[in-house]
Amino acid sequence: MLRPLRRRLLPAVLAATTLGLTGCATIVIGQPEAQRDRPSSGPGAVVGATGEEVDQLAGDALADLEDYWSVQLPDVFGTEFVPPQGGYFSVDPGDVDPAEYPEGVGCGSDPAEVENNAFYCQAQNAPNSDSITYDRAFLGELAGEFGRFIPALVMAHEFGHAMQARVGLPDASIAVETQADCLAGSWTRWVADGDAERSQLREPELDELLLGYFQLRDPVGTSSAAESAHGSYFDRASAFQEGFDDGPTACRDNFGPERVFTQGPFTSDEDFRQQGNAPYADLIGYVEASLPAFWQRVFTELLDEPFDPPAIEAFDGTAPDCAPDDRDLVYCEERNLVGYDEQDLTPGAYELGDYAVATGIAVPYALAARSQLGLDPADPDALRSAVCLAGWYSAAVTSGEVPGVLISPGDLDESVLFLLVYGVEDDVLGAADLSGFQLVDLFRTGFVEGGSACGLAG
Repeated sequence: MLRPLRRRLLPAVLAATTLGLTGCATIVIGQPEAQRDRPSSGPGAVVGATGEEVDQLAGDALADLEDYWSVQLPDVFGTEFVPPQGGYFSVDPGDVDPAEYPEGVGCGSDPAEVENNAFYCQAQNAPNSDSITYDRAFLGELAGEFGRFIPALVMAHEFGHAMQARVGLPDASIAVETQADCLAGSWTRWVADGDAERSQLREPELDELLLGYFQLRDPVGTSSAAESAHGSYFDRASAFQEGFDDGPTACRDNFGPERVFTQGPFTSDEDFRQQGNAPYADLIGYVEASLPAFWQRVFTELLDEPFDPPAIEAFDGTAPDCAPDDRDLVYCEERNLVGYDEQDLTPGAYELGDYAVATGIAVPYALAARSQLGLDPADPDALRSAVCLAGWYSAAVTSGEVPGVLISPGDLDESVLFLLVYGVEDDVLGAADLSGFQLVDLFRTGFVEGGSACGLAG
């Protein structure tokens, strides 16, 4: 998490693995091959598919993706839609019948190569070029843990790569992958709005879906410039939500060289050994120093107002008498006090990562800042604004604007996890009456757009 700047910066080598869609696109830029007989029959038909639910979900998604992009690709990108010409392939790498795949799967690959993965492939002079291949056993495992829409999400991401092959790619791998996440998000919103003929998504499922994205992030400490970088959890979830909120136009316009990514390598041996997590006592010290420093700067430089830093105090199980006793995060206006439950909240949050704790404390601290500007902390929108402002604070820390501290790789991933896992609890941020998906979206908005997007003038 936050750490002193005085440490000597040393190179570190990352040795870690994660479950995810690695190397999920092999693309040669250019228009798809001329129309030919596809190895499937009808929209969404999948070679090798069984009667398993995961194949039904994937096939339905692929058919709905064809419907969606047949309209959006011409309207938004000015390019005629042509569905993937190499078809779609479902594989169980542990039980392959070679007769089902006489020319292999995508680009002639051995079906066993798709284990724990899914990929889009387009390559000149390769069989089954311009196709999508997936490991149905892997997608079934993800669906069992993170909801039945996950197979559709993976299809939407890979279909996004197919659309990139038709309109051109961003320059860097991480931009390619997160733009595909954005394109997947735009389609998911269309499904959530009830416009898809086959696929369905209920609003409560969005939290599960976003939690599933955690499994698809790069290993913490991966450089954003890595040859096959896909993005941190925060980068990927943010891109997905950007498409969900703003549609495919945002995916077209917002993934150029100027886009900021939060993924990066560890910069010291010590930070690598700790995997970016400060000891708990040190963490609390960094939070107690950085929050006043950030808000003092905001008040002085941007708002031209005096700032009286609130006290930050821990409590054990029962909130101070100035707040409801069943709350784990509190702001007491009359005492100018921010409190956090060191018995029921921060130990569990710290297990997610140290910055999960910092994110939680940043929310009531933002309520205190709002209060000093005459904004009612009891206003129904106050907590929404405070979550957004916690994102703004995190952006300032990330960019080095808060003196004396830096953020570590993976910290912002921990923010997303905190909001999804703890933010929805009644005794944490439940008074906001928001889903985890909505809380993360507010945090992302503050991180990307700053305080003015959070209802803070100046």
